[in-house]
Amino acid sequence: MGMASNARLADSFRALLPGASHPSASPSSFQCSFAAPFSFYASNPRIPQSSLASSSHLATTPWFSHPILTETTTPHQRSFGSSIRAEKAASSTALKTPSVSAPSSKKQALIDTQPPRGTRDFPPEEMRLRTWLFNHFREVSRLFGFEEFDAPVLESEELFTRKAGEEIVGQLYNFDDKGGRRVALRPELTPSLARIILSKGKGLSLPAKWFGIGQCWRYERTTRGRRREHYQWNMDVFGVQGVEAEAELLSAIVTFFSRLGLTAKDVGFRVSSRKLLQDVLGRYSIPSESFASVCVVVDKIDKLPREEIEKELGALSVPPEAVTGILQALTLKSLSGLEDLLGADSDAVRELKQLFALADGYGIADWLQFDASVVRGLAYYTGVVFEAFDREGKLRAICGGGRYDKLLSTFGGDDTPACGFGFGDAVIVELLKERGLLPDLPHVVDDVLVTLDEECRPMLNSVAAKLRAAGRSVELVLESKKMKWVFKRVEQVGASRLIVIGSDEAAQEAVKVKDLATREETLVMIKDLV
Repeated sequence: MGMASNARLADSFRALLPGASHPSASPSSFQCSFAAPFSFYASNPRIPQSSLASSSHLATTPWFSHPILTETTTPHQRSFGSSIRAEKAASSTALKTPSVSAPSSKKQALIDTQPPRGTRDFPPEEMRLRTWLFNHFREVSRLFGFEEFDAPVLESEELFTRKAGEEIVGQLYNFDDKGGRRVALRPELTPSLARIILSKGKGLSLPAKWFGIGQCWRYERTTRGRRREHYQWNMDVFGVQGVEAEAELLSAIVTFFSRLGLTAKDVGFRVSSRKLLQDVLGRYSIPSESFASVCVVVDKIDKLPREEIEKELGALSVPPEAVTGILQALTLKSLSGLEDLLGADSDAVRELKQLFALADGYGIADWLQFDASVVRGLAYYTGVVFEAFDREGKLRAICGGGRYDKLLSTFGGDDTPACGFGFGDAVIVELLKERGLLPDLPHVVDDVLVTLDEECRPMLNSVAAKLRAAGRSVELVLESKKMKWVFKRVEQVGASRLIVIGSDEAAQEAVKVKDLATREETLVMIKDLV
């Protein structure tokens, strides 16, 4: 910065001083002490009071080398106006010369490129598989007349903690948000669905048949087919009291399996009813308030030793003879045995017999088997429950669901008949791998477009726009590339045509089209290109 600029800075500063009368003074002649007029600064509203934080420093420092006016040791690199603004921004700290460090030439260490434990990335090749799977979820739901819904991944924690004792409560990703509200990442979709149904009130037309596909989070031990995040397909029916709704849901799941190439030899359904356990508890005068908690314990029967199950039931004040009766009932594997135990008039027996008859009508009876040990771990189930399993026994449950007629009342609404299922995306992929049924889903485009002359690029862009408008997928070679690279790229993306334009073709308003299947090359007018 030259002397003229210094002089202008001096003039600007002198305008704030009383009795300033030397407009031509140079910076060197202006190295005055600030001590004499200090009282003026203290009372002048045009001077930020933070400027006076270090009066002794002010009194001995020439104005043009003051640290507030400079960012480096070179004077006059900042204007007076910006200096005052910077000084005001730093009003809470004492004035000191800022240190400036040179940019580091040291290369940053590589970050951890793995996603958090129990979660997944979806690069394009994995995303194609996920999209393929979700498309089947959606298509089956459409075939059965269901409407799609969605809800926030972040919900009120209270939505998932209404029922104490569930394993899922201890698996929540929950925390206080910045407003002090308790929130959680949803571990399943059904409570969110119930909240939305309640918000609709009396205006909702029943029956409501909704489906959703959403990401869910549970902090649990990761194993094959079990992650801390997963996507879940739900189908739910509200407003139907009979097991016709459960039969429809089971038929939808079988339809999905069949579309993927799975048969009843690969997958089966274990079916039971919570009312079975309710009847058994009633025989031993166990209070109804204990029912949900007992179900949560019994659901662990395949995970814990019998002694541990007996201990947990005892902690719920279930007497030893009732514990024995419960565990014996859970060994039943036939409806005839269940009828012998509970009698033909039992609601559990009647509903299960009707369900199996409906399944036979759907042509899916060979997929189903009665298994009294199935109770499902969520406390809100009230009637028929079911889960799909891998017949080879290598994987955990593929999906599960049942009836939950009292869920809405736990959120302050009226009891409404409802049933549904949740179907995760992780186990089914593992099963399809086992059976060799995962599809090959390469990245594919219809046309690759390239120009041999950069002056023809605007015309090439016009051709690309024309083809895309006609519904063809087009990869445009965006940089000047050798044809060897182009041919390799064509092979990588599985294109069916290579379209080339050069100056000769542009002059004719035409392009060269190479059919990659027949290897034939033709000249096509742009107006005729489709």
